[in-house]
Amino acid sequence: MQGVNKVRLNKLKEYGIDQLFEAILSLKNKEECYLFFDDLCTVNELKSLSQRLEVARMLRQGQTYNQIEDTTGASTATISRVKRCLHYGNDAYEMVLDRISIDSTDEPSK
Repeated sequence: MQGVNKVRLNKLKEYGIDQLFEAILSLKNKEECYLFFDDLCTVNELKSLSQRLEVARMLRQGQTYNQIEDTTGASTATISRVKRCLHYGNDAYEMVLDRISIDSTDEPSK
C-alpha cells in the first residue's frame, strides 16, 4: 500500500467507518445486503457505487472511455478516477473483481 493511501485510510478510520464495515461484514447473503443497503443508501448512491465497479471491470477488459461511457453512463471524470485507482490504488478493485469472477466478456446481471 502506498503512503498517500495509508494517510487516506487513517483519515477514514477517524470517522468511525469501522462500524459500517463491521455491519457490512456481518451480512450473511445477498438478500440481507439488499435489505441493509436499501435502508442505508439512496438508489442513486447504490447505482453510483455499482457503476464504479462496472467501470473497473470494463477498464480491465481494455474497453475505451467512449465504450464505457456509452454502456454505463459514467462521466469521464468517474472513469478517470476509477482508472487512477486501478493503477495507483490499493488493488481493491482487482481483488474484488477476481473474487466475484465477473471479469469476463459476459455482462454481469443488472
